[in-house]
Amino acid sequence: MKAVYLCALTLGLGFTAAHAECSYPKAPASVPDGKSAAEPEMIEAMKTFKQYDTDVNAYIACLDQETKQKSADGGSASQIMQMKSMQSKKQNAAVEELKAKAALFNEQVRVFKSKKG
Repeated sequence: MKAVYLCALTLGLGFTAAHAECSYPKAPASVPDGKSAAEPEMIEAMKTFKQYDTDVNAYIACLDQETKQKSADGGSASQIMQMKSMQSKKQNAAVEELKAKAALFNEQVRVFKSKKG
């Protein structure tokens, strides 16, 4: 009985480890104030946001690959549907956060550009 439990625990941890390979991208901590930021600060923020966009796209690609791998490993139709649903929610959350942060940054870029005349 212990061997069966140990085997089930090991399989469960293996799935969790495989499932945890896609790291949720960290959004930029702050957005510079367009009214007071210097140009180098705005340029650095732009680079940070471009990297964040790249990270979000890599995260989505990782989730897609994870789903394909689970399908190839022979998961049941129910497991695959559940995983696709969860992956979709994760993708949507990442994209929505990216859109919200990008909108804040773009607003500050407009403010920055308006002060330059």
